[in-house]
Amino acid sequence: MEYLCKACRGHLKVKTSIVLSAQKKGSTERGLVFLNSELGDYTKTTHPSFQIAKGEEYIYTCPICHSLLNSAKYEHLVRIIMVDEDKKDYDIYFSEIAGEKCTYKLGEGEVEAKGSDSKLYDKYFEVPEEDRKYL
Repeated sequence: MEYLCKACRGHLKVKTSIVLSAQKKGSTERGLVFLNSELGDYTKTTHPSFQIAKGEEYIYTCPICHSLLNSAKYEHLVRIIMVDEDKKDYDIYFSEIAGEKCTYKLGEGEVEAKGSDSKLYDKYFEVPEEDRKYL
């Protein structure tokens, strides 16, 4: 699996981590965040001087082109792109709120949700069965 910036399509995955730049909303506090690349695994690593505080909102940007990754369409979600072994693209959404366990994988008319907090955002991705054929 590869993970890409939604703007520049630069590679965000290094070894087993997705590397993003993060800034606490309403603050100048910022740093790099290494997220586990396995969907549904919410472990992360940061420098000791930049701690992600549970319950706080963060602004995520691409460390390559500095584009905003927070979704303009879905409040409190961040979007990046995943490319699988068959070269198929999927939109990956995860919560910008630290500590929320929420990940969505969207592609080819299907929505896959992971994490105990995903129910908070299901309203964004619920599509009536009769409309799924148009996806």
